[in-house]
Amino acid sequence: MGSTLIKNAKIVNEGVISEGDVLVEGNTIVEIAESISAKSPSVKIIDAEGNYLIPGAIDDQVHFREPGLTHKGDIESESRAAVAGGITSFIEQPNTVPNAVTQEALEAKYQIAAEKSFANYGFMFGATNDNLEELLKTDPKTVPGIKIFLGSSTGNMLVDNEAVLERIFSSTPMLIAVHCEDETTIKANLEKYKEQYGDDIPVECHPLIRSAEACYLSSSKAVALAKKTGARLHIFHLSTAREMELFTNKIPLEEKKITAEVCIHHLWFSDEDYKTKGNFIKWNPAVKTADDRQALWEALNDDRIDVIATDHAPHTLEEKQQPYTKAPSGGPLVQHAVVAMFEAFHQGKISIEKIVEKMAHNPAKLFKIEKRGFIREGYFADLAIVNAGQPWNVRKENILYKCGWSPFEGYSFKSRITHTFVNGELVYQNGKVKDIRKGQRLLFNR
Repeated sequence: MGSTLIKNAKIVNEGVISEGDVLVEGNTIVEIAESISAKSPSVKIIDAEGNYLIPGAIDDQVHFREPGLTHKGDIESESRAAVAGGITSFIEQPNTVPNAVTQEALEAKYQIAAEKSFANYGFMFGATNDNLEELLKTDPKTVPGIKIFLGSSTGNMLVDNEAVLERIFSSTPMLIAVHCEDETTIKANLEKYKEQYGDDIPVECHPLIRSAEACYLSSSKAVALAKKTGARLHIFHLSTAREMELFTNKIPLEEKKITAEVCIHHLWFSDEDYKTKGNFIKWNPAVKTADDRQALWEALNDDRIDVIATDHAPHTLEEKQQPYTKAPSGGPLVQHAVVAMFEAFHQGKISIEKIVEKMAHNPAKLFKIEKRGFIREGYFADLAIVNAGQPWNVRKENILYKCGWSPFEGYSFKSRITHTFVNGELVYQNGKVKDIRKGQRLLFNR
């Protein structure tokens, strides 16, 4: 690998935007200065032309579907879409087939990614009602954390035994990430609507079935259990105003034992959008009211919410077009997440510095990821250049997800990713992903 000099950039890092240059040698950032001259004719020079240079986003919650569900997506296709969207590292969830609930199944996923991934990768270990002994073998230096589904998931991954939950929370020093929805509440709500509509329930009922009450009941229990046991808890994809009372902004992120995440779709859509988007915005937890969305934005900006992620979860068009009870929840987002947040910047909802904090710095801090998430000398050169004034339209022809659709299809974004670097390699430039799989396994300072 050679050297690359990025010149004339607006460098966004640690709450400051400064104009300058960045020199990359091999996979590492070696110099950041107001002006750097190339010391050799072999140095590749990229003129950022006054555009924003940001640390590559770290998406702490994706479902790339490999192994076992590769008709929807796979590590190669979805990581390609991720780097096109300025996401240079991802943390994938364990509800593949087989579920990553044994060390052997977990390592099999790492072996696939080592051959196929365009982006850096980490894989969560999945908890069940009966795999505590296996869970405790998880290496905190090479695995990001433990994932617990407190709402239904693929296979045997619903942990609904309270004694088991307390043992997991008490036994592991690792970060525990949870999907919080109360299954009993959801089942009762679903039966009520099935009696009224059969299988063809209007999708507008989704946030009433997977209700705000179901979310709060589950997340409040998880928070109480974490406080009781001292566990390190991270709650994924929060979706309601009421849940915001469970989190604090009174201490620095590094001191928080309980942290919070919001996803792009809960910040972008509301229940009004079911009329036009239907099952294509059917997620779990459900997209809820405009008031809930506003509360999420407020909590994001005042630091009760720490991280922005995608919960990228592709399904085929055929699957999504089935009746409500058969259509799976989830949608693809990694290619459009960063530009969607830049759109929110244009709308006055968030600053660019805050976007970088929530999508790069904080995931790196929260998971203690080694030498990533910042533009710092000595750190891996995971970088993206964003032109905030180059509009483009999302069309089928430029969607890179294997499933071939996006909830943003037809939308015109004001900003675009022009370049993405993964470990110092220029893997994406002006609409084209190069066939360079330079993703590395994420390591953790624990």
